[in-house]
Amino acid sequence: MTTPRKHPASPEITPVNPEPTLSAAGLPLAKNWLAIIAFIWLGQAASMITSFAAGYAIVWYVTESTGSALVLAAMNMIAMLPIGLLSPFGGIIADKHNRKLIMIAADGAVGVISLLAALIVLAGEVSIPLLLGVCLLRAIGQAFHSPAMMAAMPMLVPDKHLLRINTLDQLLSAIANIGAPAFGIFLYTTLGFSAVLFLDFLGACIAVGGLLLAKIPTVIDPTATQQHALANLKDGWQAIARTRGLVVLLGGVTLGMMIFGPLSALCPLMVLDHFNGNGYMASLGEAAFGIGMLVGSLILMVWGGGKRLAGLITLAAVLVGSTTAVCGLLQPNQFTLYIIMFGLMALACAWFNGPLMTLVQRHVPDDKMGRAMGLLTAVIGLAAPIGVAIGGMVAESIGITPFFFWDGVACLLLGIVLYLPRSVRALDATDLQGPLQ
Repeated sequence: MTTPRKHPASPEITPVNPEPTLSAAGLPLAKNWLAIIAFIWLGQAASMITSFAAGYAIVWYVTESTGSALVLAAMNMIAMLPIGLLSPFGGIIADKHNRKLIMIAADGAVGVISLLAALIVLAGEVSIPLLLGVCLLRAIGQAFHSPAMMAAMPMLVPDKHLLRINTLDQLLSAIANIGAPAFGIFLYTTLGFSAVLFLDFLGACIAVGGLLLAKIPTVIDPTATQQHALANLKDGWQAIARTRGLVVLLGGVTLGMMIFGPLSALCPLMVLDHFNGNGYMASLGEAAFGIGMLVGSLILMVWGGGKRLAGLITLAAVLVGSTTAVCGLLQPNQFTLYIIMFGLMALACAWFNGPLMTLVQRHVPDDKMGRAMGLLTAVIGLAAPIGVAIGGMVAESIGITPFFFWDGVACLLLGIVLYLPRSVRALDATDLQGPLQ
């Protein structure tokens, strides 16, 4: 353990120009950095709530119009796959161009899409292909917005607050998940479908306004502009791979997402088959998960995550695995305990993304951050659908409750094993690289 260096007192010498406070990326930190963050995130919060409301109104319209599980599944895939497939290229763009302008363009494009859809719906031309197209285009915008947003954050906040800012997105998502669906249905049933889409356009305008008011430094990798896409992606991967512990941890989290992914799809079946429940009971599970994510995110923001972020990720895997395995052992008359376990599971789930993102941001050079974040988003985004496909077949063959038990055991063992490699523990044992102090 290194002993901190002590400097002798020098009362006669007072520095006239002390070194400026640095951001997590090692750049001079703006004095009004908190106001900049507030402008950005207030706009993003408005956009997120209106987007969730519009998204749920679209789902409800499709449900009422078709009653088809196949169409709903296709809509979910359309909303998920572009983010997983295109985020790496969104990261390339973020390292080649002004990240603020990329975010403004993405938010603005999503707003225009909602406005055009609202006008078409108002004219009475609503159709399922139209709504599928809206979902697809919105997902494409998100694939370019997210890497730029995640790459910009380390330039705007001091390192001690980086995890809190990374968790803010998750916190707002949890809040939107709890309240926005009801808000969307209220507008849908009282003012009509077009009103929800017009509101989404307004939310996008607020997000663009917040970004316009915020000053975000421009950091461009000059080599990225001279390379083709595959070379750029290789550079992004190498920026992550130079820290072996990050590679191991990212691989573990990806496997964990594949293990955990099927649960969201199978929970309604668990309620129906094992607990002999109805739609109301299934909705209680969704509410418990949203509340658990909200509480977990709040804990992480207030606490700050401590110094052992890799350890926190593996602890979260152990807690998720334990609660999932317990769910697989419950009797049909223990639905209340199932809801409690589900809430605790969600609380631990809130401790994955923020710490992982923070570790990547601390170890990857800022001019390659967009590509690294694009790859991170893609890997995690594609892991869940793959896990759902595999887990669905396994659950079909062994039964729903045995699947919950063994799925939980697998996640529990992964959490224990993942912290054994020295390279992963070194992420917690060493200080930040370069200028990050």
